[in-house]
Amino acid sequence: SNNVQLQLPGRDEYKMPQQHKCANVSCYNMRTVFKLISLLLIFFISDLSFGQIKHDFLQRVWDTIIPFGKYLICFTDKFDKFAIVSAPDKGIIGIDRKENILFNVYVFDNGPDYPSNGLFRIIKDGKIGYADMNGNIIIQPQFDCAYPFKNGKAKVGKGCNKKTDGEHSQWTDGKWYTIDKKGKIIKT
Repeated sequence: SNNVQLQLPGRDEYKMPQQHKCANVSCYNMRTVFKLISLLLIFFISDLSFGQIKHDFLQRVWDTIIPFGKYLICFTDKFDKFAIVSAPDKGIIGIDRKENILFNVYVFDNGPDYPSNGLFRIIKDGKIGYADMNGNIIIQPQFDCAYPFKNGKAKVGKGCNKKTDGEHSQWTDGKWYTIDKKGKIIKT
């Protein structure tokens, strides 16, 4: 038979015909569909009479973390210690739980820099440094160019220039170093 079986805790088995057209809900990951339905229910219920909750982003049911619409995009799945958000006129920033700006996040591939070896690049006054996944600045911004960490080391440079070719760019010139995760130069 051409059926997909779905097991829900405490429920009987549901059978849905398998579809291959993306217009059908069965084409989507069912976990995502249930999350969307739950989110819609939360907003529907909160819209009825709970006032402020109406326009808030919720981390957990009824736990207001970031007011809805305050940031363009929230790149962080969970807001424990800090979050990475896109703010109007500020770019992609790291904020703490009180929404204080911790740093600007280096933009890579149209979004925040990817973590590598537990660190990601940040930027301040045109210089690049590194922060950890708890929002702590580990290496102060001081480099004109810096690559992500790999195997505990990163290639960084001073006096380098960014050359752009269409939508791609690369760093050229300058004095290059290899640093460890504490910012200590280990190789020139």
